[in-house]
Amino acid sequence: MSGLTHLDDAGAAHMVNVGEKTVTQRSARARCSVRMQPATLAKLRESGIAKGDVLSVARIAGIQGAKRCSELIPLCHPLMLESVEVELSLNDALPGVVVEAECRLSAKTGVEMEALTAVTVAALTIYDMCKAVDKSLVITETFLLSKRGGRSGDWHHPLAGEASS
Repeated sequence: MSGLTHLDDAGAAHMVNVGEKTVTQRSARARCSVRMQPATLAKLRESGIAKGDVLSVARIAGIQGAKRCSELIPLCHPLMLESVEVELSLNDALPGVVVEAECRLSAKTGVEMEALTAVTVAALTIYDMCKAVDKSLVITETFLLSKRGGRSGDWHHPLAGEASS
């Protein structure tokens, strides 16, 4: 199973052994979008959703999601995150909310899954809090923007500089 590090020579799933790796500074940034009706976006802008401050709750949910990633993704290592930042921006062009998260730590393995989990959980929280007023919400364009550190070095997605559309 060439290149698939979570599969052994027989094709069985296993947790990657990071015991021999070097501790390095690592970070990862991810993005996703929550598309919604323009009227729903207007309610968010006016803080008019009955369930409360949607963006603040989504930010906290994203942070919590990153911290619990290894409980959700079976082969992820539990990590001691040093920093999780979740940014939510209202975007009239979508229309909707663009969610970005960055996770940082010093470790033997990367934090890509934690960043992806953060944006996904934040987006699901927005969905949950807005679904009463908008049944047509769509969570889309979830992807890794960049990662830094580790043996494979730095990587940046070709879309990293573009605004989500």
